[in-house]
Amino acid sequence: MKRKSSLIAQQMSSQRKNMALLTVISLALGVAIVSQAALLAEAVQRIFVEKASLTSLILLLTILLAVMAVRTLLSYGNGKVGLHMAATAKTNMRAAVLQSLTHASMPSTLRGQTGGKVSIPLDAVDEADSYFSLYMPRMMEAAIIPILILVVTFTQHANTGFIMLFTAPFIPIFMILVGLKTKNKSEEKYAELAQFSGTFLDSLQGLVTLKIFGRAHRQQKEIERSSLSYRDATMGILKVAFTNTFMLESIVMLSIGIVALELAIQLLVFKSMTFHTAFLVLLLVPEFYSQLKNMGTAFHSGRTSMGAIRKVEQMLAETEGESSSLNGKEKADSEADASSIGSDGMEQVDKSQTAHAVLQPMPPSIELDHVRFKYAPDSFELEAGLISLEPGEHIAIVGKSGSGKTTLLHLIAGLLKPESGTVWVNGIPLSQYDETAWFENVSYITQHPYIFAGTFAENISIGAGRNVSRAQIEQAAKDAGLTELVAQLEQGLDTFVGEGGRGLSGGEKQRLALARAFLKRPAIILFDEPTVGLDLHTERVLQRSIAELAKTATMITVAHRLYTIQHADNILFMDNGMLVDSGKHDELLERLPQYAEMVDVQRKGGGGLA
Repeated sequence: MKRKSSLIAQQMSSQRKNMALLTVISLALGVAIVSQAALLAEAVQRIFVEKASLTSLILLLTILLAVMAVRTLLSYGNGKVGLHMAATAKTNMRAAVLQSLTHASMPSTLRGQTGGKVSIPLDAVDEADSYFSLYMPRMMEAAIIPILILVVTFTQHANTGFIMLFTAPFIPIFMILVGLKTKNKSEEKYAELAQFSGTFLDSLQGLVTLKIFGRAHRQQKEIERSSLSYRDATMGILKVAFTNTFMLESIVMLSIGIVALELAIQLLVFKSMTFHTAFLVLLLVPEFYSQLKNMGTAFHSGRTSMGAIRKVEQMLAETEGESSSLNGKEKADSEADASSIGSDGMEQVDKSQTAHAVLQPMPPSIELDHVRFKYAPDSFELEAGLISLEPGEHIAIVGKSGSGKTTLLHLIAGLLKPESGTVWVNGIPLSQYDETAWFENVSYITQHPYIFAGTFAENISIGAGRNVSRAQIEQAAKDAGLTELVAQLEQGLDTFVGEGGRGLSGGEKQRLALARAFLKRPAIILFDEPTVGLDLHTERVLQRSIAELAKTATMITVAHRLYTIQHADNILFMDNGMLVDSGKHDELLERLPQYAEMVDVQRKGGGGLA
């Protein structure tokens, strides 16, 4: 689906009042420029030609100073409006990019380098500033002021008007040719910047790994290469800018020289015009070309900014394209589901009534109805038949490594959208629930939960999604088994932890993640079994906390340990992307040879369930 209008058009449409204000200010500025030239010419005429006394010129000079002050204020006002437009546009674009990243699908989120994505809302959006703060005000001035000056010049001396009319087009023609090249160079620059940002951030995040494997020096060379490529792209734009400035100055100086020569011939040789008229025209001509030159410089900056805006637009278009395809599929699914009856015997569901369905009762019943999912064409594919998960059950998902366990977990969580089939929640398609409301009732704890730079208390409070008291945070920490650890810290819960949980062990990160869940008290808890790789004591502490947390929730675990499977209410066995069978531990041992073999291997110490 094509975007209805470009990103620039959308931003300009939302700033019509500012554009109207720019038009009024530019028109007033044009009048001030002409008035200043006329008053200055009159003052020079009286002082040097008519030999008038200074006392007789006080009023004229006062008016001249007032007009000059008004011109300065109008120029300042134009700049302020441009800055306001730039600030508003950058805020809107940055919000749109962050929203698109927030609502992007899981495959889209995982695709590409993090540094490259970060450079879009930061560097690319910042570079768009020039388009609104410089380009638009100068273009508005160029659309009004030169025409006003040209009209006044024609009324004073037609020959000069024709010279200006003939030479003026050379500036925009050259400007367009240079601008097109600048836009292409700018896009190359931001492609290099995205690559450089991605390489640099990847290197920082994996610095320990690079050192361990002796690859730090090689990665340093890669960063240097990427940095030099970005430098070359930037210098290419500067080269174009200097060339542009030189050519504009040459054209302007040549044009003013031709006009000055023609005026001198008319004034001194043919004596066909007065000094006042010649001087007034000579004052207006540089103003005319100055506006065109400013427009040329602004056009270069604008085309550079357009390259950056294009990168922002591409990111939004990609996300919108994914959302449109998903929404179209969900709409078709919803229309098909609107006349269906849920597995729990619910009455027919009207789509319009369930667009913002409320999650009640909680924990909910969940049903997978012939769900299929594929990350990309000719890639891993998951298929699941008809399976029901009852409220409050402990569900274990097991299978060999790469069998699709985590993918199935993501489908149940709503992090991935099925290509076909439906995930039902309380008899209503999951796609019809408000996403924010749904995730308020879900907690997902992985083997490597992310810890943000901040204090323990701040990291725990993230789980609440609301303002919580200190007592609630302390209780959540206690429920998660963090009491002993916190007591050993000099600043307790106010102890600072580094980004990514630097300074914390694996078990401490897991307990912090569990504290978030205790604070949230979700109805659905998803685990990519977090106890793998932990020592026995830490594992027992976590198991007690998990058991307590699961008393009022449905718990779905990607299982790696035999005892987790044995205590599950329902086990989903995955093999090569297929949901082969489901049931209790003893049932699957009897009827599913692959499952029995897997259990036997672990009992003999041959490894986990992967």
